[in-house]
Amino acid sequence: MQSRIVGLAPAFSLFPNLNTPHKTFTFHQISVLIITFIAYASFHASRKPPSIVKSVLGPPSVVSNASSIDNGWAPFNGTEGTKRLGELDLAFLSSYAFGMYFAGHLGDRIDLRYFLVFGMMGSGILTVVFGLGYWMDVHRLWFYMSVQIVCGLFQSIGWPCVVSVVGNWCGKEKRGLIMGVWNSHTSVGNILGSVIASSVLDFGWGWSFVLPGGMVILSGVFVFMCLVVGPNDLGFEEPGKQIEIEMSLAENDGEESLRKQEAEDAVLLENTVDDSDDSLFAIGFIEAWRLPGVAPYAFCLFFSKLVAYTFLYWLPYYLRHTAVAGVNLSHKTAGILSTVFDIGGVLGGISAGFISDKINARAVTSVTFLALSIPALIMYRIYGSVSMFINIALMFISGLLVNGPYALITTAVAADLGTQDSIKGNGRALATVTAIIDGTGSVGAALGPLLAGFISSRGWNSVFFMLIVSIFFAGLFLIRLAKAEINEMRSGELIASSDPQS
Repeated sequence: MQSRIVGLAPAFSLFPNLNTPHKTFTFHQISVLIITFIAYASFHASRKPPSIVKSVLGPPSVVSNASSIDNGWAPFNGTEGTKRLGELDLAFLSSYAFGMYFAGHLGDRIDLRYFLVFGMMGSGILTVVFGLGYWMDVHRLWFYMSVQIVCGLFQSIGWPCVVSVVGNWCGKEKRGLIMGVWNSHTSVGNILGSVIASSVLDFGWGWSFVLPGGMVILSGVFVFMCLVVGPNDLGFEEPGKQIEIEMSLAENDGEESLRKQEAEDAVLLENTVDDSDDSLFAIGFIEAWRLPGVAPYAFCLFFSKLVAYTFLYWLPYYLRHTAVAGVNLSHKTAGILSTVFDIGGVLGGISAGFISDKINARAVTSVTFLALSIPALIMYRIYGSVSMFINIALMFISGLLVNGPYALITTAVAADLGTQDSIKGNGRALATVTAIIDGTGSVGAALGPLLAGFISSRGWNSVFFMLIVSIFFAGLFLIRLAKAEINEMRSGELIASSDPQS
């Protein structure tokens, strides 16, 4: 029997009790969620250092409540320093977006465990190399740009891989809530990266890259040792398949139909396990774009990630250069304070997933969060500098509302679209669909920080205006889908009310 995986992870040879029947399906399902959580949290932790060190690398600034002057780091400390920093973000995120499309396409065809570990090792090494520029006294723009471009390509491997693995193990029931909780790895990684990078900043900004880079490498070793890509590799049925088989059997009357159904199920199981001809299962790139709902959600995520990543890369810099209650914050304080936005994002992702499961309407949930985030950002810009308490409260609410739909679309929505009925639940399409949606979003993620670098020279009001307009367009792309979901809910209510047994 040929499996999609070349061989089980080494941990299953070292610890035989991890194999079936010693451990249940639920045990392995939870293990996969934890392993992939750690993997992608480490990816995001290694993305955070550039935003933390911006205020150190950037143009000189005098701190109003201190006697020190930040001299910056060439080539980012000149008059065009903020633009150079924006271009550095663009170098990483544009290569990330470019690589995402190819990574998803490859992820549907090769060993996901090896592919994911390859991406983690490359990301960790390149993050460390960037930090070495501090001790090597490198002041060449091409060095930092080149490192970020290659690192972005390695980082693009992560998301299609982890979403595809989780999609293999988790059925559609409560997918929004499960993936909402699981997707908090993004915010948890940002928080860890911010805390680690900020804590060692006083020892030299190079340490802010070396430690998160080392974390990715160690996490990659853990993933290589323990990750199992799909239930079939341990002899389990895929989630939901057994239920579908039983329902199909119940609809067939007679012994002859039963035998026929059993034969069809045997062929189906054999085709599922035997993936020697990948072309029979992997979906084409153009075909995936044409799937219902893929394009609207992809373009919605373009604008949603533009907003989320602008905060990811520029919030510590904004806090450093914006007085709160008349006091300018230190580099370390600004970096740690920025984690409040990500803490709000954890709750936002979980609540968006839970609500969308309850009302069975992903688009309605996303549009609602997006609409509420507009007044939240306006309030944060106007009143965030009044006091530390108000700043934290409004930053938390903004993070909750901005990251809610972003988390929902990149997880539950992508998994739904990649396993929808029009492709007969073909799990091999999942990585491709995920890559299309998140890859398109990543183009926006690349554009947002770049624009912020240029626009911030005109004032932060202009940056916030850009964010609000982007949120408006994000919601606009989902209006038609939201209307369809509302009509479907109304139809369901009418059917329920007309049912005499209800």
